Amino acid sequence: MTSRRPVIAVLDYGIGNLRSAEKALQRVGGDASLSVDPGFIRDADAVVLPGVGAFGACMNALRAANLEDSVHDAVASGRPFLGICVGMQMLFDSSEETADAAGLGVLPGVVRWIPVGVKRPQMQWNKLRINNSHDTMLAGLGNDSWMYFVHSLHGVPNDPAMVAATVEYGTELNAAFRNGNVFATQFHPEKSGTSGLALLANFVKAAEG
Repeated sequence: MTSRRPVIAVLDYGIGNLRSAEKALQRVGGDASLSVDPGFIRDADAVVLPGVGAFGACMNALRAANLEDSVHDAVASGRPFLGICVGMQMLFDSSEETADAAGLGVLPGVVRWIPVGVKRPQMQWNKLRINNSHDTMLAGLGNDSWMYFVHSLHGVPNDPAMVAATVEYGTELNAAFRNGNVFATQFHPEKSGTSGLALLANFVKAAEG
């Protein structure tokens, strides 16, 4: 008898290639579906907020899809919640990219430009430096785990203890974050080969719990 695959809601607000995150989660054992249905999102075992593009445009699209309350409800419920790339940035209070756009405030802090002196965006594979090897989302990953990045900004939380992993790109950049049941990555795990799929498999395992 096979165990039930955990239901994972991928928030579908019409920005970027949301289906790539959905397909990667399915590949590692999750019953992942794109959704805007508040009932489905509320009943899912875990929730994912992906995103690519500009901070302000993504926030506008999320609000136009009436999904802002679903994000806050999912976070408050204690279920596993994953933010990816601009989806991660949207969890912050604000971004220097779009100063007049309010973020979701789940990760207190600001998304700031990568400092001058390196090419922006960082569009390459880069090696993680893991701050907390005991984090269940990073189980089985080490400091030789390479992830794929495409970004010009990075999150800077008010509490440095929220930084779960960093990368070196001219200076140290924050690459992943943990705040309670929320984990968020600047990199794209769905585009990061074996290491990225391992991280997503850890998320599916958390959803099973």
